[in-house]
Amino acid sequence: MNEGEFRHLGDDPVYEGYIWDVVVGRFVDPDQQSFSRDIVRSPGAVAVVAVDDLDRVVLLHHYRPSVDRSVIEIPAGMRDIAGEDPLATAQRELREEVGLEADEWNLLHVFLPAPGMTDSTVHVYSARRLHEVSREVHGPEEEHMQVVRVPLAEALAMIDQGRIEDAKTVIGILLSIRSAPD
Repeated sequence: MNEGEFRHLGDDPVYEGYIWDVVVGRFVDPDQQSFSRDIVRSPGAVAVVAVDDLDRVVLLHHYRPSVDRSVIEIPAGMRDIAGEDPLATAQRELREEVGLEADEWNLLHVFLPAPGMTDSTVHVYSARRLHEVSREVHGPEEEHMQVVRVPLAEALAMIDQGRIEDAKTVIGILLSIRSAPD
């Protein structure tokens, strides 16, 4: 089947939010049959695997209201400033959330976190040669999150144990181990 034979006819707005919009997308399949899908339109996000000189990754214990508990994550954030380059967003988020800047940045991957429901993409970066700066936290979740540094090998074990279950964090850590400098 040729995916080019699917056609997107348009979107009908359902909800317009601060960051996300929900639409009903209208489509035609290769057999000329109409169908619709609920879609969350998103500006996308960034995530940062920040690794210090002792090969420790920066992790956050971050309360997430959607699951009503703390989740272990790497620093990340929405691409909520129109026109901002993803790298600039990643640098801003690292500074705001954990008070770090990095001299070395590399794009590890761009992935689709949930293509069955959203057009969102996540740009995952590695950040090395870290130095501390002032934090600029936003909101109660960031004000109360715990920032820790964990050896990369321990972070990998935390994934294997199911203690790290956040997708961008799992992907970022696995990619950073694969691409770690020798």
